[in-house]
Amino acid sequence: MKNTKRVLAALIGAATLLLTVPGSASAAEGEFRYTYVTAGGDEGKVTLHDPASEECITLPEAAVEYAQPPAHSPKNRTDSTAVVFTNADCTGDWFSLRPFTGGASERLKLRSVIFS
Repeated sequence: MKNTKRVLAALIGAATLLLTVPGSASAAEGEFRYTYVTAGGDEGKVTLHDPASEECITLPEAAVEYAQPPAHSPKNRTDSTAVVFTNADCTGDWFSLRPFTGGASERLKLRSVIFS
């Protein structure tokens, strides 16, 4: 009887441990590129390497509405769909860019992105 209780307690402990260990974070493999305007009026380019999936990424160079112009010309070279948004925090109007070949011209303005 004592051994049965010990085995049961060990099984419950192991199950609890398995349930509380966080899973590995997934990432979109590849690169996501965009262009932004610097404070001096020049164009800058940024590449995100293997960005996190299912996590909103606000672009720091274009985050502050009314103080910074939005980024533009996104190129999705990741293996995930990228959804770009006109506002920070993945809000506002959005546009979807397919994996590997999705891209848009400078007419598409963005401040944040999320990957599937």
